[in-house]
Amino acid sequence: MPRILLFLLFSLSAPLFAEIAPESVAVIYNSSLPESKQLAEAYVRKRNIPTERLVGLELPDKEVIDRDEFNTLLREPLIREFDRRQWWKRTETSGGKKKLLSANVRVMVCVRGVPLKVYHDDTKPSKPGAGTKPDPQEGLRKMMNTASAAVDSELTLLGIEDATPRGALDNPYYKSTTPIGRSNVPIFLVGRIDAPTYGICHRMIDDALASEKTGLWGFAVVDIANKSDPRDPNGDPWFKSAAEHLHSTGIPVLVDRFDATLPSNFPLPPTALYYGWYSLNVNGPFLNKSFRFKRGAIAVHLHSFSAAQLRKGANNWSAPLLARGAAATLGNTFEPFLHLTHNLEIFNERLLAGFSLVEAAYMAYPVVSWQGVVIGDPLYRPFIHLDGSGEKQESDRIFRALRIAKLRWPSDSDRKDALKKAAARMQSGLMTEALALDYAESGNPAIATTLLRDATTQYTDRSDQLRSELLVVKLDRERKLRAAALQGLRNAVIRYADLPGRVAAQNWLDTLDPPRKPPSKPGASPKSPKK
Repeated sequence: MPRILLFLLFSLSAPLFAEIAPESVAVIYNSSLPESKQLAEAYVRKRNIPTERLVGLELPDKEVIDRDEFNTLLREPLIREFDRRQWWKRTETSGGKKKLLSANVRVMVCVRGVPLKVYHDDTKPSKPGAGTKPDPQEGLRKMMNTASAAVDSELTLLGIEDATPRGALDNPYYKSTTPIGRSNVPIFLVGRIDAPTYGICHRMIDDALASEKTGLWGFAVVDIANKSDPRDPNGDPWFKSAAEHLHSTGIPVLVDRFDATLPSNFPLPPTALYYGWYSLNVNGPFLNKSFRFKRGAIAVHLHSFSAAQLRKGANNWSAPLLARGAAATLGNTFEPFLHLTHNLEIFNERLLAGFSLVEAAYMAYPVVSWQGVVIGDPLYRPFIHLDGSGEKQESDRIFRALRIAKLRWPSDSDRKDALKKAAARMQSGLMTEALALDYAESGNPAIATTLLRDATTQYTDRSDQLRSELLVVKLDRERKLRAAALQGLRNAVIRYADLPGRVAAQNWLDTLDPPRKPPSKPGASPKSPKK
């Protein structure tokens, strides 16, 4: 198929997902905090949202509020503002409760200063009476029927008076392919601009706006944990499908399929997308103090308490990912249960199709009135330039070339041959590494290994060279070539002893060849680790 026709077909599909109208967005801030107001005002100015869409509420300066505080300080005042400003039409049900008919506002943005979650002490199992055995299912039932929830998820139901605060409710926008501006679902899409500091919040807005001009380009990193339960087939399949979709789109994707997360200080490539799971607090590559995501990056780590707080940049996952340069993330405030979290396969698909962050997130979220939060500029559309449009910048050149090659050559072999010649001519370690990952995901580890060795010689930065060598080890491990993997790791530990990434090589080495335990008694022989 001619290149021009391919571009035409793609450009016909992407613009169908138009941007969310600024006048359909309300921005909520904490009027008792000057910084919260300043952040809200900066956001509406930069996004051309009418100033009359600002709503200031006097709220406590804390992340956690109880149900009474939520109702009296947040929900009810918001309802009065919607009524006063005529932002919606509601009607009474037969039971005398009001339900939403239509609204001028479809998206709400909570900025830093607005509480994050509603807490209710209803998840502790009751103590059994004398002679009665505790019911192991009671705690589970209580957690499923909790009144604790993310503030944002509760606000999706602002126009519905008879919604129960206990447990999750079906999301009518789940799996939708319709932009919110053309949808009649009776909920609001609610996101937040929140982070450990106000400075990070302002940076997140600026990064989203800048990336919309150029498009989001870079590597994707997908860290599969192999933790899916046969009784609940969610989780790993989402990550595998996301990786396959990214690969088919022409985005270079580094997929880690080992049980543990990527090791500490693993030297990641320029990373624009990250999907991973499953550990309580930030770890792996993100412990390297010098690591920063590419500008505009989307980074999500699936964990029950990933967004349990957003003000400490070293705890959980959502806050640390933002502190390390991500522009947006998804998270959970309390235990959500795996099947009631964001489906990352759908989220990834909708983002790549051109939808905004908040639309993609709610299309991927099966429930509302629950634990999920969308953090970042809700209007951000990172992939509206996958057709090759947008402002060009040098740091994106290789990634644009990879995408254009995917569109230009219908034949996979022709595309790879052309890219191999280009990488050799340019002596580009970045392109060679990306092509190696392409071969690896296509089931050709031998060719991928050869290309990674070429990339090692083409790179001038030693962290990049270390990564190329570690990726060779990764392929050796996947092919059960233990001796080769061990030799590669031992060489890397010595050769890169002065780099933070040495820790990653040592971690993998200790995994493959665990060090002997010290003797329990002086003079005794060290004990070999149990295999």
